[in-house]
Amino acid sequence: MRAARENLFHLIEPLLAHVEHPARYLDHEWGACERQDGPFHLCMVYADVYEVGQPNLGVAILYNQVNAQPDMSCERCYLPWKDMAGLMRERGVPLLSLEGAAPLASFDAVGFTLAHELIATNVLETLDLAGIALTSAERDEDDPIILAGGPSAWNAEPLAPVFDAVLLGDGEESIVEVCACIRDARSEGLSRAELLGRLAEVPGTYVPSLYDVRVDETSTRWGYAVPREGSPASEVVLKRCVGDFADTPALAQRIVPYMGIVQDRLSLEVLRGCARGCRFCQAGMTYRPVRERPAEQVVRCGVDGLLASGHNEISLSSLSTTDHSQCAEILSGFNRELEGRGVRVSIPSQRLDSFGVDMAAAVAGARRGGLTFAPEAGSQRLRDVINKNVSEDDVETAARNAFRAGWRRMKLYFMIGLPTETDEDVVGIARLAERVLDIGREELGRKAGVSVSISVAVLVPKAYTPFQWCGQLDPDEVRRRQQLLLHEIRDRAIRVSYHDASVSLVEGALSKLGRGGFALVHRAWELGCRFDAWTSEFRFELWLEAARDCGLDLAEVACEEFPLSARLPWDHTSPGVDKGYLQREWLRATDGVTTPDCTRKSCTGCGVCPALGVRNVIWGDRS
Repeated sequence: MRAARENLFHLIEPLLAHVEHPARYLDHEWGACERQDGPFHLCMVYADVYEVGQPNLGVAILYNQVNAQPDMSCERCYLPWKDMAGLMRERGVPLLSLEGAAPLASFDAVGFTLAHELIATNVLETLDLAGIALTSAERDEDDPIILAGGPSAWNAEPLAPVFDAVLLGDGEESIVEVCACIRDARSEGLSRAELLGRLAEVPGTYVPSLYDVRVDETSTRWGYAVPREGSPASEVVLKRCVGDFADTPALAQRIVPYMGIVQDRLSLEVLRGCARGCRFCQAGMTYRPVRERPAEQVVRCGVDGLLASGHNEISLSSLSTTDHSQCAEILSGFNRELEGRGVRVSIPSQRLDSFGVDMAAAVAGARRGGLTFAPEAGSQRLRDVINKNVSEDDVETAARNAFRAGWRRMKLYFMIGLPTETDEDVVGIARLAERVLDIGREELGRKAGVSVSISVAVLVPKAYTPFQWCGQLDPDEVRRRQQLLLHEIRDRAIRVSYHDASVSLVEGALSKLGRGGFALVHRAWELGCRFDAWTSEFRFELWLEAARDCGLDLAEVACEEFPLSARLPWDHTSPGVDKGYLQREWLRATDGVTTPDCTRKSCTGCGVCPALGVRNVIWGDRS
């Protein structure tokens, strides 16, 4: 029987004096929904500590959607830090929800947000603390239905044995439909197997247990998934897509935390999707088409959100905010409405070719922090390979406009390990950073304290991108190129940070693996891997040991190239982007040929709009 839904905070309270940051475990934040009685209860889990998970916009959106239903309720849960987890195991305290301190095992469904690949071991840790069986096959009839969704659900295969169902694409509508399906199936007395079969009929819902994995001459060594004979599962599960983005609530973040959190600001999603077509970018392919919110809705909800939360900063969230056709109107509207209030309006990353003089003035507002741009590559040749569609002149013009508007700090994002990359391209990163620094000093003077910081990630080829067939750069070669870059930086006003090659290697392996990769994740968790996205907690030696125990070589897995014709481990799910389009984009990349943005030029044939029955929604002039 499912555990009783009782408030067990009295079991947690005695532990608070013995852990770091006890505020992580307190309920009743301002703006949170109260625990509700009703026929259906969902708990949304972000499998990391409170201060990392609380600002997640995806969790906030789904939390609000479910709680808006008259016969459903949603609570939240975050993974306790190691000190609290240890005490809970020692005292026999199960993992509890935040709002009602109810055991996770007592909920009808538990939903995980897969924010990135390195959250995998935390998912297992969460279930173990909750006393819920780690795999779908081991669960009893009355156990919660374990759901997943989010950015890393596009290759859920290494965690597929864990989840009863995976929600693909936009979740605003599908989460309510899935919850209703579970509720109705339970009320009808259906078995767990019958319930999962019914879930597979909900559009956009992938039920892993209804698929078998085959390995043959058409596949990679990880095989491909096919529906089990007689099951209601589809050969390809197509994602859900909200066509009218303006009809969804713009203000998702309503909860004011008790403690400092990462991204401690009001976040507004101003548009969803991106058609720039950067060939390394999974989100740019999987979130299509582009759907904007109208400027007046963004400004109105932003002002209301500030009044409700007390934040002094608004972040305009999207994959490419300066691509919003009404971005200038949004920024000028905020500057007008918030004048004299000391509120900063920030844009996480600006497009270099969108950042003109007017944009620089509008973004500035009352408070100037640093500006962030993403050239991604150090040479024009390589930017064409990745379809960045940004020129050297765009970089210089954007930098000059920013410095003239009064900024003194600039951050530039790059990657190494891109296909066809040479040492000359790596050195080009240093030269481009130096050029931006020179422009700042030309505009503001050498005594102005101008600085440039560059962050260099390692390319991890992801599913549903034109680079999904590529192998990742060998970690030893990654380190050599990182040292080459450091050697080429000659000015102390340029600061360099780069990703750990070992962390990128594990991420790359998890991105490539099929369903057989669950053994690796499970073994790594058994050995003690937790919080792998935390630099202080990542233990590469344990991942190497886990790989050896499973007969795997992490570098061999991550660096493997797939034939263009191969059936891939994730081909049974689809964001709507045609595989033939991705293959053409890979061939264009090898030729250094760019592809335009379909919101500015004609259709490029990605296939999303006809497959999903949707279209780009643009409110202003994007030419």
